[in-house]
Amino acid sequence: MAVLMLLILCSLMVVNEAFLGLSDKILKLPGQPQVGFQQFAGYVSLDAKSERALFYYFVEAEVDPVSKPLVLWLNGGPGCSSLGVGAFSENGPFRPNGQGLVRNEYSWNTEANILYLETPVGVGFSYDSSNSSAYEVVTDAITARDNLVFLHKWFIKFPHYQQRDLFITGESYAGHYIPQLAELMVQFNKKHKIFNLKGFALGNPVLEYATDLNSRAEYFWSHGLISDSTYKLFTSSCNYSRYVSEYYRDSVSPICSKVYSLVSRETSRFVDKYDVTLDVCIPSVLSQSKIITPQQVTERVDVCVEDETVNYLNRCDVRKALHARLVGVGKWDVCSNILDYELLNIEIPTINIVGSLIKEGIRVLVYSGDQDSVIPLMGSRTLVNRLATELGLKTTVPYRVWFEGQQVGGWTQVYGNIFSFATIRGASHEAPFSQPERSLVLFRSFLKGNPLPETF
Repeated sequence: MAVLMLLILCSLMVVNEAFLGLSDKILKLPGQPQVGFQQFAGYVSLDAKSERALFYYFVEAEVDPVSKPLVLWLNGGPGCSSLGVGAFSENGPFRPNGQGLVRNEYSWNTEANILYLETPVGVGFSYDSSNSSAYEVVTDAITARDNLVFLHKWFIKFPHYQQRDLFITGESYAGHYIPQLAELMVQFNKKHKIFNLKGFALGNPVLEYATDLNSRAEYFWSHGLISDSTYKLFTSSCNYSRYVSEYYRDSVSPICSKVYSLVSRETSRFVDKYDVTLDVCIPSVLSQSKIITPQQVTERVDVCVEDETVNYLNRCDVRKALHARLVGVGKWDVCSNILDYELLNIEIPTINIVGSLIKEGIRVLVYSGDQDSVIPLMGSRTLVNRLATELGLKTTVPYRVWFEGQQVGGWTQVYGNIFSFATIRGASHEAPFSQPERSLVLFRSFLKGNPLPETF
């Protein structure tokens, strides 16, 4: 930690003349409709030689950005792009449509200034030019450290945002990224008050592998995706908590191999496990979570929605407008094929870190798209309830429905006015993609610290 602090403090002495991020300002993205807010994109170097750098895309709030908080968004994977998934497929201001860009009326920059980060190094336009052909193994600890350095040095580019209320949001493997980054921020702030962290929200997050993944059996069975016999075999003979380590050591037990084969056959490859109600082609933005299902590591999810984003971000004029470049790869892709991530990190729980951050007074929301069978709501709800009990937090909002317009948006429960759980009805693993309006209502309430609407 001391070395990390020294690295960050030294960066204060290297403020470039291109101050305030003006050199990163986007004049206009190709095919973009006219908007009144500012956009920025570019790189933040992680070292003095600029051999390792993280790429960001930043959109200011549509109205009165000076009064709005700053929100950092992180996608998961590990190894998938917050630019291509978060910004251009989920909650950003634009969506590619084949010709150019169209407005997303449910963009989260209606409520906040949103910073999308392509992390770790090797994802999207982020790069390591020191050894671009063979990336070193990346761990959760390395990712958290790099993200902290990025955020601090980004504040040098945009100093007027440094004291702004800061929230971190993300989904899937960001259940590892975000708590570990927040923990470093809290530690750093004890000596150097830099980060005004107010809270973080985790969507369908990996928080404790054994609980999250073992809740799949109940989800599959309760939604009619597997037979009674497979469910009994699944719950009695196979434990997902050992699955990753067993799989990568080629030692999955014969009975577990049989279970996984049965589950795959009965759930069908024609059902999107990230949204079990989807009856069209599988949106490949959902490939961001393919690593969470180890047996699919070498497979590609069917391409549908992803096509437009990949094609758009690989255009030379788009890269020029974004101040982006390709280093060590032939093209931009949604999920990195050069990143070597230590996948056994997935088995290290982060729910305990969430607990320590709640003790520090940081507000936390865990939310679940209820059509996701990959990280099902049952596991997340179990973990939230257990942690609230361990922390001695009393229920301040009993489990109830919440509304978006005249429809039920989902269900929610709040503990101690600081720790919340919510579902988003009809949402997939990527909730803002599948239920943009309901996700925006949830996001707005979280930022303002307000209860979710209980009437329409």
